[in-house]
Amino acid sequence: MSKPNPPQKRWSLEIEGMPQFDKAMQRIEAWYQNEIIDRPPIRFQAHNAFLNAATEEIEKLPREEKKAWWFDVELQVELFARSVEGRRFHAETFPVYFPNLGPEVYAAFYGAELIYGDVTSYALPLVETWDDISKVKLDMDNPYIKTLEALTQYALERGEGLFMVGYTDLHPGLDCAAAWRDPQQFCLDLYDNPEGVKILADLAIADFEMIFDHFDAMLKARQQLSVSWMGIPSFGKMHIPSCDFSSMISPEFFVEFGLPILEREVKSMTHNIFHVDGAGVARHLDAILGVPDVHALQWVQGVGDDYPIMQWTPFIKEYQAQGIPIVIDLAKEDIEDFIDVMDPKGLFLWVATESEEEEIAILKRVEKWS
Repeated sequence: MSKPNPPQKRWSLEIEGMPQFDKAMQRIEAWYQNEIIDRPPIRFQAHNAFLNAATEEIEKLPREEKKAWWFDVELQVELFARSVEGRRFHAETFPVYFPNLGPEVYAAFYGAELIYGDVTSYALPLVETWDDISKVKLDMDNPYIKTLEALTQYALERGEGLFMVGYTDLHPGLDCAAAWRDPQQFCLDLYDNPEGVKILADLAIADFEMIFDHFDAMLKARQQLSVSWMGIPSFGKMHIPSCDFSSMISPEFFVEFGLPILEREVKSMTHNIFHVDGAGVARHLDAILGVPDVHALQWVQGVGDDYPIMQWTPFIKEYQAQGIPIVIDLAKEDIEDFIDVMDPKGLFLWVATESEEEEIAILKRVEKWS
């Protein structure tokens, strides 16, 4: 793993509820370099908070009508605008609208159909037999891409001076291939048809750089930064590589099938923050961090037996000692215990709060952390 090269061009954004934008970006850029200028960055928002945008209206809709709700460009952007108008955003809590048609939308760019619920969507298998691999074709004019373009364009106009605009959640590689094939069947394919798996995975990464650059160009043309659902911006190109499918496979299979894809996925990015979705993915971290262009990690705090965070502090310290910047989900009730045993260097805290007063109090405590 190597430190990212910071982009040379920088600019400021005028955001009504975030007058500290420039200082916040200085802290973000320091964090990317595993450095601190005054305190570690902190974001007052829970992981996956954007999934709570569903309203009573969509919950009451019949399943066959939910997709239209997701595809309603003006409605989606206006719901977000309404949620940020009049708010003050503290610390490194950037107000970011990111066009969202679900985590498997990348698979839909190539012909998969997405089924929509209240808070997410999933892909129907596209490659039911290996003869169906001919169905996997990128179409830049398909309705998913055109809707994301429309959401982006409308948000850029509606959000000027009010919020930032990001790009959608892009999952190429094994996650995409598993969505095309069906995850359980794809596990069997690793044994039964490894060459077919590699062909499908190659299709799932072949156009990634072009697709990323397509949406990045729309944002940069309007002086937006590179940012997505994670809310951590970059003046260069910020990407969130992940492989949730890897929680279902052995380290040996990940090295054979997943690692070559990851190396291609991250190579053209300025900043890569790998999304580690629990202990199942974490067992591949030695391989993942062997990729020089993986610059940071997001450790997703689980629930149930994975809670509280304090049981994971030895794990976090292990990678912190290697100079790896890490995003940490932290419950507000665990802040004091966590701060008592951890060094702040390289940590980016995410804390869910219920009031501005809470945020100010937590921020004051974090400012004293040394």
